Amino acid sequence: MTRTPLAGVACSIARATDLFGDAWTALIMRDVLAGLTRFDDLAYDLGISRKVLAARLARLVAEQVLVRERYQEHPPREHYLPTEKGKDLYPVLLALMNWGDRWYAGQDGPPAVIRHLGCAHVTTPVTGCGHCGEPLTLDNTTQLPGPGGRSGPGTRMLGQLMTSRRSDN
Repeated sequence: MTRTPLAGVACSIARATDLFGDAWTALIMRDVLAGLTRFDDLAYDLGISRKVLAARLARLVAEQVLVRERYQEHPPREHYLPTEKGKDLYPVLLALMNWGDRWYAGQDGPPAVIRHLGCAHVTTPVTGCGHCGEPLTLDNTTQLPGPGGRSGPGTRMLGQLMTSRRSDN
């Protein structure tokens, strides 16, 4: 794995977005999670250079977000499949899609919709409380320091702010 400046920041958002430093990585994951798993299909769909695609896929494999698996012996052919870590990115991509649909969909509406297989309805992803199910918003939540929290590069002031909130509760 490539160590980057954000890897040491005591912030899960910083560490996660370090992997998604550009749109290509998110779009590669969008395609893989939608079922496009072969290198040539990804290159064609995204219109991305083979060199850039190879580098992004190598990083996703190194980070154990994707696994490279052989699906044909003669000639040898491999494709990329999401690991559990990769599948866990799906709600993140749904949240980005939902935000993009709200603010950037344009007159024609969203370019894709999500159908929940359990109830067969087209749905909108919602981030909800793991305890009561209520939708989480900026207005009904606050960030408190976690066990791995600390003030330092990338969290010098934020760490202090969250610590002050802990003493308020």
